[in-house]
This record gives sequence, C-alpha cells and structure tokens, in this order.
Amino acid sequence: MKRVNINSGSTWEDIVGYSRAVKVNNVIEVAGTTATKDGEIVGKGDPYQQTEFILSKIAETLRELGSDLSDVVRTRMYVVNISQWEEIGKAHQKFFKNIKPAATMVEVKSLIDPDLLVEIEVTAITG
Repeated sequence: MKRVNINSGSTWEDIVGYSRAVKVNNVIEVAGTTATKDGEIVGKGDPYQQTEFILSKIAETLRELGSDLSDVVRTRMYVVNISQWEEIGKAHQKFFKNIKPAATMVEVKSLIDPDLLVEIEVTAITG
C-alpha cells in the first residue's frame, strides 16, 4: 500500500493531527476545505465566491497528487445557510458540469469561523 500525505503548512494540521489530503494507492481524500488564504477569508458574505475559491484550491491539491477534478467521485458540502444552496450549487456546477460526482450538501450550525459559509471535502479515484 502506497500512502502520500499532502500538508498545507497550516498550524491546524499539527494541532488537530490531520493532513490536507491523503492518497492511498489510487484513492484521494481531500480534507474539509474552506475559503481561507494566508489566514484571511476570501469572499466574506458571498457563498458563490467562497465555493469557487474552495473548489479551485481543491483542484490545486489534486494536481499535486497527479490527479484532477475529473477523478472526483464524491463531494460533501457543509453550509451554514441552506437557503444559499442555489449560489453554492451554481459554483459547484461550474467545476463539475460534465463530471457529475455524487454530491451531498447539508446545513451545519457553524464552521470554525463565523465568516466561513461553506466547507467542502472530496473523494477522487485515479486511473
């Protein structure tokens, strides 16, 4: 079994004990991803912009592991306001229009910062 861990350098990874992404053989799991960059929140108040940023960030992580969004078989979206589902869904559709992975969107009480509106995880399976 071949295992590769990808770390983002976030202090949270060591505090909590997790990796940004893990690839075991041909399966890639990308951890919950939020709209943060250099400690700042991207797209405050805008669920579409946050979702778009998150999915771009996930695509970069997949590329680091020799994969891309076409290998994604599942997405899980955690949102703090389910009434914003259309904006979040529209951004998801922009990235996955022709791929159409299995997808789940659930409302959660809150995320780690009140300005975060969306958190997304993905599972990808490569060749």
